[in-house]
Amino acid sequence: MLRDSLREFVDVAAEQNFISSDAVKALSGEILPDGILSRLEVETLLAVDRIVEADESWGGALTRLVVDFVVWKREPHGVVSSDDALWLATVLEVSGPSRNAMNIAYAILDEAGYVDVALLDFIMRGRQRARMSLMAA
Repeated sequence: MLRDSLREFVDVAAEQNFISSDAVKALSGEILPDGILSRLEVETLLAVDRIVEADESWGGALTRLVVDFVVWKREPHGVVSSDDALWLATVLEVSGPSRNAMNIAYAILDEAGYVDVALLDFIMRGRQRARMSLMAA
């Protein structure tokens, strides 16, 4: 189930087609005071990331929220299991690996003590796509 406050955040972002710096501050402070609590909340925020423009503070806040959930709120702490890595790689890959999706994957790699190969595969595919798009340009 999605928290009402997060649902309202998403509705406003979609209506305005923009996430302001004030909205980013509210998300981290008032809307998700304890951070992300479920996969559904991660999926919701990543969906919003794909469809609306945002203040430059959005990417860092989104990355911190997702990393905290995946690395520190899931058991065992500091480890990204194969199940979590496959789920996250799949969610991050929707519509292709965006800048924020890649930043999230790299931040998890930096912070976790162990990361399953599924997330590493996502990073490698993203890097390969980036190289291919540079070659095509």
